[in-house]
Amino acid sequence: MAVVIKYIVERNGVEKMTFTSKAEADAYDKMLDTADELASFLSASSLLKDDQQTETLALYLAQHKDALLVALGAKKPAKAPAKPAAKAETAKAEPKLEQKADTTKAA
Repeated sequence: MAVVIKYIVERNGVEKMTFTSKAEADAYDKMLDTADELASFLSASSLLKDDQQTETLALYLAQHKDALLVALGAKKPAKAPAKPAAKAETAKAEPKLEQKADTTKAA
């Protein structure tokens, strides 16, 4: 018989999600806290009349917190990975060939 440790995220007596890692459970709980705060913020406006729609939007924004912070200018976007040197050299060589072809046509 194996012993399995489970971390359960619970809200208002309702089991939301089960995790095997405490860190994952804490991150999910924090995301739900953020969603609750966003729902309160959205409810204060007259933009959304439906409570379910407000909760759904708040959860979506909380799940995509990093992209939201970038859109708001509070966080810089992640840098794209650098291109391999071979591709960079090929890209530089191609415009030179096009320039030579253009001068030949003009002459």
